Amino acid sequence: MQPQISIKRIYEKPDEEDGYRVLIDRLWPRGLAKENAKIDEWAKDIASSTEIRLAYAHVLERWEVFEAQYKKELTRNELLPTYLDKWEDQPTITLLYAAKDQQHSNAIVLKQYLEEYYKEQR
Repeated sequence: MQPQISIKRIYEKPDEEDGYRVLIDRLWPRGLAKENAKIDEWAKDIASSTEIRLAYAHVLERWEVFEAQYKKELTRNELLPTYLDKWEDQPTITLLYAAKDQQHSNAIVLKQYLEEYYKEQR
């Protein structure tokens, strides 16, 4: 079964429709107490590496390079199958991220990657 995948800033109010809430940032979001995060899982093992995150630094001109590098990391990530197996039974997964730019975040790349993966598994 393929879960429905959505993305949301971690600072937005949690909603029942979020389903299984997964924080996908390597660093804990600033100013957010862990007890207030309302997450089901922190999947920092599949977040973009510190190296490519710092090289991107949310500079829009570097987006395409970041996107390609992160996809390459996901392809090579040995822990990703563990998450995919675990999430397979979830009807809805919401990938949570902290970045202010909602059009250019690691969550967008991961969502695309996961949707392509599940499509290939059919």
